[in-house]
Amino acid sequence: MYSWWDVITRARERNVGWRIDYFWADKRLESKIKDAMIMTDVYGSDHYPVAIIIDAKV
Repeated sequence: MYSWWDVITRARERNVGWRIDYFWADKRLESKIKDAMIMTDVYGSDHYPVAIIIDAKV
């Protein structure tokens, strides 16, 4: 799944994208990450938003 497409070449229409949007997490946080997603239903940019769900319990 891609998070970015080149607008000039209309790459989104051909689904020729790149995976350039990331979250970086410290090893101590790794066990608290419950899910990660690319929000493919959100338009308005040449990027899809990326998101993570973190268990905030201490």
